[in-house]
Amino acid sequence: MKKTYYLFNPGRLSRRDNTLKFTPVDESGQELMPKYIPVESVSDLYIFGSLDANSSLYNFLGKQQINVHFFDYYEHYTGSFYAKEYLLAGKLQVSQTQHYLSHKKRLAIAKSFVKGAAANMLRNLKYYQTRGKELTACIDTMDSWCDGIDGANAIDELMGIEGNIRQCYYVGFDEILKDLKMEGRSKQPPKNEVNSLISFGNMLCYTICLDQIYHTQLNPTISFLHEPGARRFSLALDLAEIFKPMLVDRVIFSVLNKQQLKASDFHEGTGRITLKEGGKKTFLKAWEEKLSQTIKHRSLGRHVSYKHLIKLECYKLCNHMIGTREYKPFKAWW
Repeated sequence: MKKTYYLFNPGRLSRRDNTLKFTPVDESGQELMPKYIPVESVSDLYIFGSLDANSSLYNFLGKQQINVHFFDYYEHYTGSFYAKEYLLAGKLQVSQTQHYLSHKKRLAIAKSFVKGAAANMLRNLKYYQTRGKELTACIDTMDSWCDGIDGANAIDELMGIEGNIRQCYYVGFDEILKDLKMEGRSKQPPKNEVNSLISFGNMLCYTICLDQIYHTQLNPTISFLHEPGARRFSLALDLAEIFKPMLVDRVIFSVLNKQQLKASDFHEGTGRITLKEGGKKTFLKAWEEKLSQTIKHRSLGRHVSYKHLIKLECYKLCNHMIGTREYKPFKAWW
């Protein structure tokens, strides 16, 4: 079964027959014991350290449909090696573009993304409300903002509503978390441990959404809620809005409340808080476990993983584009 590999150490990645050879280097540049990864076991690579590789390797990875995602020292997502689009279909491309160019069609899809995101944020708060957390004010304020989604007449107006919903949602974090506090959202840079985890987790969510889009016929550069950009795969940003509450935030609540991550797992430098390498590994382990968890899908009548839910959301968008079935965002019921 294929899986994601995370490379933290600087080093060189090369091909040896049908095996990937990673040779890490220490701080003095000395090579350490190489590690071998059978290429058939790799779904994608996440690179957190400096990587030395040549075009021959990337040609090989491209033929194997293996995407490579890069993060800088401060845990910022910086870009991807994106294997040649092998599933893109002309008819769907045209339809997706037409849906973007039509204000009415684009706004309808964008509203669905916001509704799905808001429903999943509310589900998280209501879960903790039933367990004694005082979240009534947050929930009521979010509900009042949600009432305005259908009446929005422009994307900018809709983005403003989504921002207000999320701001109310984040207020609830300090009630949910036991020890570390969020104390308001800060991004560039994240000013405390909780904000650092949110930024790191959101980048992981964006990247997994991009991976799942890649395995469908959708074009990741044509989006509906976020403006398409020349330097980003903006459809992944749209999909991530729905799944961040279910994946990122639930993992954060779990690892912090179970004290799997503590303040000592972070370090401060140049005015920002980032995870130490051990902290990254702990969070990524919890992240992978969450992605592999399964739920009984109401429509399909079978168990599917959280990761597969994202791909199913892509298929729903495809069906909407070609007129088979109207898109309805995924909303958690647990």
